[in-house]
Amino acid sequence: MSLPLPPVLVVDDEKNMRLSLQAMLVADRYAVKTAEAAEDAMALLERENFLLVITDVRLGGMNGVDFMKRALQRWPDLPFLMITAYATPRTAVEAIKAGATDYLPKPFAPEELLHTVRLCAERYRLAQENAVLRARAVESFKLERIIGSCPKMVELRQLIQTVAASDATVLILGESGTGKELIAGSLHSLSKRRDKHYVRINCAAIPETLLESELFGHEKGAFTGALKQKPGRVEEADSGTIFLDEIGDMSRALQAKLLRFLEDGTFTRVGGVEELRVNVRLISATNRDIIAAIKQGQFREDLFHRLNVVQFRPPPLRERGTDVLELAEHFLQHFNAAMTKQVHGLTAGAKEKLLAHHWPGNVRELRNVIERAVILETTREIQAHNVPDFALESGLRKGEAPAPAPAASLSDFLAASEKDYILAVLAQNQNSLHKAAEHLKISRHALRYRMQRLNITLAGETEPDPTSVQN
Repeated sequence: MSLPLPPVLVVDDEKNMRLSLQAMLVADRYAVKTAEAAEDAMALLERENFLLVITDVRLGGMNGVDFMKRALQRWPDLPFLMITAYATPRTAVEAIKAGATDYLPKPFAPEELLHTVRLCAERYRLAQENAVLRARAVESFKLERIIGSCPKMVELRQLIQTVAASDATVLILGESGTGKELIAGSLHSLSKRRDKHYVRINCAAIPETLLESELFGHEKGAFTGALKQKPGRVEEADSGTIFLDEIGDMSRALQAKLLRFLEDGTFTRVGGVEELRVNVRLISATNRDIIAAIKQGQFREDLFHRLNVVQFRPPPLRERGTDVLELAEHFLQHFNAAMTKQVHGLTAGAKEKLLAHHWPGNVRELRNVIERAVILETTREIQAHNVPDFALESGLRKGEAPAPAPAASLSDFLAASEKDYILAVLAQNQNSLHKAAEHLKISRHALRYRMQRLNITLAGETEPDPTSVQN
């Protein structure tokens, strides 16, 4: 349901005209207030908002054009519709130049006036919707949404608050799923540009041939299918922030154009010759090893230095200790609300599984795990069997060893490491206990004993037990 429209202000020194316009507008379901003189209208504008002002050019005292000029100095976005019985081309031009939205000579058809009012109403509604959407976007990127109590996350939030107030170019480096987009959004929502546009582009999701046009726009006829001029996303972000995700996938040719844009904010649309300029803050991110990309000639070193004014490196989830449980509780509350379920916590066994996992997919993977668990859970707590054993995911482990939870004892850490290794070997051997036991150089019976002790269960075995008796 849309918000009610503010009233229309009618200003005319002829009582009959005021009443006629008021009746016409009320019949079309607009609220109306009237004033006899420009001075009275200024007093009304001081007290409340109006959808638009309809004023005669000739008024007793201050004339309509001077009234409009004075009002627009205070409320530059307020639409004005000028009407007059003494219409001349010169008067019309003067009114439009002074800022009038439209100009109607008397006598006019009611539909002419109502058409202008409806256009103003539509623009007002769109502006309100945009404001609501922008507020929601800022809300979704609040700093409080960056969850975690480990020292690295506390330091990260402090750095965001410090850097957000500046216009510094920011580069965010980190693995997929570590929250790079959340950091970029928080930087915008805390900045002085937060009321302006926040534009996001995933450089890896747009074909290379179209990325330049998407970023900088194109002129009509610039290429096949360019049927009209199209402004780029940098123009949309003017006075705001633009976030280029996966910038490491951008071609070197476009990197050169981006470098020029970063120097002074100037660019040229594809197929154009006019040099345009915007004022945007640029934030970029990549999950690639950017130094390796530079050494391999895939990324320009000069562009890296231009982007790398302030660098953020969100830590992978495996290095964040018990933040795993804090995030799990957050996602649990979210999915409880989304699915109208009443799952109020995690059992000790479920927590143990979450803490033991390496999380190659980081926070995004954890979110999916909790969503699955909430869907499957039928009790008031997430049980261990509704948390996956991560047999497949263990094959995606990064090269470095997982950081143990701060409170873990040596025996807990060794058990978790043993469990991860057995799961990886089982996955590598398609869950064949016979082949996995050979790989581990232990007996099948010993493997079963270890799996039972470590609470490892399989959906099924790929070969029958050779010790079983066949009848």
